[in-house]
Parts: sequence; C-alpha cells; structure tokens
Amino acid sequence: MTAKDLLTKLEKEYPQSIINVHSEDDVHFEVYIESISFKGLTRVEQHQQVMKVFSEELKTGELHALALKTKEKK
Repeated sequence: MTAKDLLTKLEKEYPQSIINVHSEDDVHFEVYIESISFKGLTRVEQHQQVMKVFSEELKTGELHALALKTKEKK
C-alpha cells in the first residue's frame, strides 16, 4: 500500500476534508485529516473512525504503521 493508495481511500471516505498523507518508505505513514465528520467526537473516536477505513488492510498486515492526527473541521 502506498501513500497515494491511503490518500485515495481517505478522500473517498472523507470528501470535502483536508487530508495529508506522508511516507518516506511506503511502510510508515503519517496522516492528517481535518473533517466535519469528526464533529462531536473525541480524539479517540476520531482515530477509531479512521482506523475502520483500513480494517481489512490492518487485518492482513498490508498496513501496520499508521500515525494519525485528526481535527474537527469548523
């Protein structure tokens, strides 16, 4: 899975959001998402919501190193 793959999947799940995906090796990823979808959610709930997007990839091991920063978009 590449950074572009992650970005594409996140853009589909979180339209009209600010999303940045960074990876120097396509193994370790840093993701920033600012979305109105996070309204009223705690930071933990926001992260859980994003992790669900990649549940299959996390299960299979295709994705395993994902650092998240999330923020409610106002």
